[in-house]
Amino acid sequence: MKRILCYGDSNTHGTKPMHHENDVARFAFLERWPGVVASELGADYQIIEEGLPGRTTVHDDPIEGHHKNGKSYLLPCLESHWPLDAVVIALGVNDLKTRFNVGPAEIAASIGGLIDVVRQAPSFGHAAPKILVLAAPSILEAGWLGEMFAGGAEKSKGLAPHLSSVVQSHGVAFFDLGSVAHVSPIDGIHFDATNHRVMGHAIALQLKALLA
Repeated sequence: MKRILCYGDSNTHGTKPMHHENDVARFAFLERWPGVVASELGADYQIIEEGLPGRTTVHDDPIEGHHKNGKSYLLPCLESHWPLDAVVIALGVNDLKTRFNVGPAEIAASIGGLIDVVRQAPSFGHAAPKILVLAAPSILEAGWLGEMFAGGAEKSKGLAPHLSSVVQSHGVAFFDLGSVAHVSPIDGIHFDATNHRVMGHAIALQLKALLA
């Protein structure tokens, strides 16, 4: 059985588009993209979900907490779920929050650092996992999250090109989710069930090719 770790944020977690701060709901497993991937790939694959709402690439969040730092948890997560055949990195959107004041080039460089963590993690005699980096679709400054992500919509347009360059230099797989999906206009960040299904199908195809 091939084991795949999906390491991401609220969109990996399956958070539904939010109308307000307390509107917290999660799609069922087979509705959110990791579950769709699991369904598409079948019984010979195990999908491990590691989606944390608010997770950043490398930043301690001064409001939501230090535990949102994706780099600080990645290594223990890799060791906890060893052995792994592939790691999907789906981060970067939360770095677009105004309070972090970083642009697409810096976000892409941070994901490059996460790639390095995966590659340098102990493999305990097992082959090192292959890596698939996902670029999120461009965000919208909409709904109650609009102020939190002010200025992020324009920055997000440059994320996929910068990520593509970083990923190419690291020699790992890359897929731009913006080529198949778009965020909900309700909050400009999260996806509806239809887009989760489309993304899951596309990611499954990428993983089949990566692990063939």
